[in-house]
Amino acid sequence: MTDTTETAETAETAETAETTRSGRPPAGQLPLLAVTLGDPAGIGPEITARTLADPASAALGRGLAVGDAAVLRRAVELCGLDVRVNPVGGPGEARFAPGTIDVWDLGVAPGDLPWGRVNAVAGRSAVAAVEAATRAALAGEVDAVVTSPINKEAIWAAGSRHLGHTEMLGELTGAARVDTMFVVRGLKIFFTTRHLALRKALDQLTEDRVAASIRHAVTALRVFGHEAPRLAVAAVNPHGGEGGHFGDEEITVLGPAVAGAVADGLDVTGPVPADAVFHQGLEGRFDGVLSHFHDQGHIPAKTVDFAGTVSVTVGLPILRTSVDHGTAFDLAGSGRASHATMAAAFRAAADLSRCTDRIRAAYGTAVAR
Repeated sequence: MTDTTETAETAETAETAETTRSGRPPAGQLPLLAVTLGDPAGIGPEITARTLADPASAALGRGLAVGDAAVLRRAVELCGLDVRVNPVGGPGEARFAPGTIDVWDLGVAPGDLPWGRVNAVAGRSAVAAVEAATRAALAGEVDAVVTSPINKEAIWAAGSRHLGHTEMLGELTGAARVDTMFVVRGLKIFFTTRHLALRKALDQLTEDRVAASIRHAVTALRVFGHEAPRLAVAAVNPHGGEGGHFGDEEITVLGPAVAGAVADGLDVTGPVPADAVFHQGLEGRFDGVLSHFHDQGHIPAKTVDFAGTVSVTVGLPILRTSVDHGTAFDLAGSGRASHATMAAAFRAAADLSRCTDRIRAAYGTAVAR
């Protein structure tokens, strides 16, 4: 008869040995990441399937697809992947067996929706996946949510009133304020304004708004592992305004906001001309850069490393990472969509899952709505 104590000790020793050899915790201790399929008519299912079938991803985290099993099966077949799709009823049923992708099957969309077209059923599927994954994260059933792209027209056709993922997640979690943080090659990029016309974005740059964005960015840097965060604030005008000759926002808005932050003991520099500040950040002078409008932060990040730029939503009581691109309807159904961006978002979620306690402490524990 086998001694059960000896068996348990042997198993524990084997797990310890596995950790020692690989430098990673045993598979059962890897973070559990809920990966939404996104819009079924876009490339989300394809890049999710490729990512979750990749042994490199499995070595970092336990990936659970969230969406429709029929949609994932079509993506697996399209990509020619030698894996089995295993529908489950929730995170607790997933087994993460080799050669298998577990999918939390929500049963919303069939597997034959037209590729690359706006469709209300696809929109409902995308929204349902975000809702399910978010509630699971709030309940502590998963360690993070990784989102595939959704189509705004499709979710609106399905009855959603949200502009996108960020607004949806904010409502679902009851977050007081949510911000976008890009992570590219270790540098973190923040935004004072997001989806606004450039003219309107510049009109909304006030000292109070920039000061609040500075505080939120510094808090996020601390939450995500920087004990003594160093933040640079980008200028908005050429050459930082040249003393007011090329615009005075640096003098009237940005400079006073930076000075107030410094007076409060924060390590904040700026305004720094935007054509230099991102390069300086990537060199290691700063941990983060506060940009002020959408393209000011997006262009440098995606130029440096389009596939490696990951979007993290800060201010939520859960960890959420995402690809930094859309549904690519023109590529959907071709089987040629690169999963590099999704793999990067998956890696980032696995890595940043170590910060979940800080995330909850900083941003509170909201109740799912």
